[in-house]
Amino acid sequence: MFSPKAFGMSIPVAAKFAAALAIAAALSACSEEKVETKEVIRPVKVFEVAGGGNVRELDYSGSVKARTEMNLGFRVNGKITERLVNIGDRVKPGDLLARVDPTDYQLAVKSAEANLAAAEKQVETTALTKMRAEQLFTKEFSSKAQLDQAALLYDQAVSTRDAAASSLDQAKNQVTYTDLKSDQNGIVTAINADIGQVVGAGTPVVTVAVDGEKEVQIAVPEMDISEFKPGKTVKAHFWSDDALVLDGTVREVSGSADQQSRTFSVRISLPTDPRVLLGMTATIEAAAANAQLSVSIPLSALAEKDGRKIVWVVDRDSSTVHARDVKLGEFTGDGVRVAEGLGQGDLVVAAGTQFMTEDLKVKLPAVEQQAALTETGEVLR
Repeated sequence: MFSPKAFGMSIPVAAKFAAALAIAAALSACSEEKVETKEVIRPVKVFEVAGGGNVRELDYSGSVKARTEMNLGFRVNGKITERLVNIGDRVKPGDLLARVDPTDYQLAVKSAEANLAAAEKQVETTALTKMRAEQLFTKEFSSKAQLDQAALLYDQAVSTRDAAASSLDQAKNQVTYTDLKSDQNGIVTAINADIGQVVGAGTPVVTVAVDGEKEVQIAVPEMDISEFKPGKTVKAHFWSDDALVLDGTVREVSGSADQQSRTFSVRISLPTDPRVLLGMTATIEAAAANAQLSVSIPLSALAEKDGRKIVWVVDRDSSTVHARDVKLGEFTGDGVRVAEGLGQGDLVVAAGTQFMTEDLKVKLPAVEQQAALTETGEVLR
């Protein structure tokens, strides 16, 4: 313990000496702490870009439809008085589906019958006149002009009678058209008009899916439509049954995009299978050739530098990070696709990009942790 008297010092002088010793000790401690400062190494989470080859998979969902669907409507105008089927009903050729009021058309039949009767009487009258003219001409009591006129009137009456007969047939057909009937075996899938509604000729009233081949209809964006050509083989998976997988064939590709969705309609033919029902949801898988590796990264791995989109890639040898420009594709449910900028085996910082700087030293996870993180990097084939 320091004693002023032991060193022959007065109290004020001793106080100054003690303060000097304290300052020297503090400076010495700061110097020691500065010497002991270590380089900061930041631990990071990373994922490794796996190899993707040159093939990627295209997945699009759609619904099962009949290859042929009939939108049935009346061939005449009228007010619907009966509807005899509901959605889901099975129909066969000749089954009555709906009916419009036939009263006006039945009256037209009666009018046509009366016109035909009058025309037939006219034919009989002109036939008698013609016969009388022939007799008089034979006896030279009338001229050839009178005979020709009688023959002309007869021919005109016959033509009028034929026209009246055709009008009657047409009127009868109109009556039969007031009944809407099915001409194929199938299932009713839609009702577009009901009792009391006035419909025009050709207005769809009942939609019938014809029995036979079934298809899956999907909507494909323009960026992938070139991968779907008629005859291409695809796989069809069904949500209702994971074990149900069928080989399908592209049958039809729409020649133009939908004006609203800007997608192309593609229809996939399916083999006959009783487990496939109309309206089921199916996923179509197709392989597409693609020379570039397409990687899906989490949004947390994406950063921006001087207006450019970048990711931080770890140099395995020096354990430092470096910014790399990337070209982005479309956004997905779990992140964003990188079209260009990443290659097989790249280690990408998965989180904490705001703390990264060029050549920053980082600490990689343990082998088992890194292997788990590697699986988060989804490679799209």
